[in-house]
Amino acid sequence: MGYALRLRLASFFAGAAVASAGGFYYLHKDYKVAHQSMSQQMSNLYKSLDGRISSLENLNQVESLKPVESAE
Repeated sequence: MGYALRLRLASFFAGAAVASAGGFYYLHKDYKVAHQSMSQQMSNLYKSLDGRISSLENLNQVESLKPVESAE
């Protein structure tokens, strides 16, 4: 009986180790995909924001070149 119990425990722990390794691999892959997605979203946001800031700066330069009308 001792040999069968040891064999079953060894099989159980080997299966648990394999399942744990598979789970950790899946979580690691999921984390990498989520991180890449967030990085892409932030990159797009920064590009959009830079475009808006550039257009506002250009608008400000054009308005500063116009002569100032006096309010009399």
